[in-house]
Order: sequence, then structure tokens, then C-alpha cells
Amino acid sequence: MKLSGVVQFRDVETGVWVLEGDDGKTYLLDGGDRKIKKAGSRIEADGSVDDSPNLQMVGPRFVVKSYKFI
Repeated sequence: MKLSGVVQFRDVETGVWVLEGDDGKTYLLDGGDRKIKKAGSRIEADGSVDDSPNLQMVGPRFVVKSYKFI
């Protein structure tokens, strides 16, 4: 699955990184590397959505396999 959007930091619990998708949904980012964690950067990512419950409750978990900045 490909998603694009803006990476943001949310001050929830100990802090989480999310992707505010162009589809209007917010996804908890999982995977990638340190470079992906830059607030305000636009990315296009390939990965899979895991709808299982998570403690942060910011949206479904998006497991990143690869990404690029756009």
C-alpha cells in the first residue's frame, strides 16, 4: 500500500510520530529510519496498515517498508 502525507510529532504518552495522510487519515508511523522523523516533511511511503489496537490511539499503525521525501 502506498501512502503520502506529512510527518508530524504528537505529544501523546512519551511522544509518537504520525503520518497525516493525503487521504485525510492519521497513521502511527512504525518502521523507516531516523531520517523519516522530521516534522513537516512530506513523504511517499510503501508499507502495510495494521489495524490492531495500539496504546497511542492516534490511528492505525502504518508499517513502513520504504519511503522517499517528496
